[in-house]
Amino acid sequence: MKKTILKARALSKSFAHNGGQVHILSGVDLDIYEGDFTVIMGASGSGKSTMLYALSGMDKATAGSVIYNDRDIAGMNEKDLAALRSRDFGFIFQQMHLVSNLSLFENVAVPGYLNKERSADEVRKRAAELIDKMGISDVNSHLPSQVSGGEQQRCAVARAIINNPKLLFADEPTGALNRRNTTEVLNLLTDLNRDGQSILMVTHDIRAALRASRLLYLSDGNIIGELELAPYDKEEEKSRDTQVNAWLGSMEW
Repeated sequence: MKKTILKARALSKSFAHNGGQVHILSGVDLDIYEGDFTVIMGASGSGKSTMLYALSGMDKATAGSVIYNDRDIAGMNEKDLAALRSRDFGFIFQQMHLVSNLSLFENVAVPGYLNKERSADEVRKRAAELIDKMGISDVNSHLPSQVSGGEQQRCAVARAIINNPKLLFADEPTGALNRRNTTEVLNLLTDLNRDGQSILMVTHDIRAALRASRLLYLSDGNIIGELELAPYDKEEEKSRDTQVNAWLGSMEW
């Protein structure tokens, strides 16, 4: 039986507009399971990123609860939320948000220093190991502006996991990458998941969706469909692509 790592109950998000209310999320109930590679899809503007931010505590929901470790994230103050995001959650975004005047190595290491759960030597060792794993050791002393978009995103992946997060959130992580770099980043995420990393990703890219072990479809502010998949196998990608596209068609993608 799968273990729930994060759950939302009656999660809602709305905002005032022209004297009325615009509802982005409408009472979502959702469980995220440990070890899954969960991917949320939906039409553009369906609220995928809003849901990710609400689930991770980066944005406040209008109503409902998000439970992690028996605590409601929605009720946490900013200090506790910051500690949670630093300690237990990792984040990858479409725009890498690397610090421009720090080297790739420094960008990876800084969250480790801030977390204060390892010595400086241990952080440097962990950063070096991750940079090697991401295949960017040869450019680790470069500034972000001196490397490719794919190398920047691989650096961002290393930064996101330096503190061994329980759950890795990814918001369109391949949206700004070309085909080759997209494949490289997706391969890294797939490998991380195989090693036990729990991942929650939102995307509009079917290539990214193929890596999921669980696909969810968001429409009109709620989850309307779910597809369970076997672990990703490149040798079976064609049949997997057919299966996912058929399911998306049934969701009126």
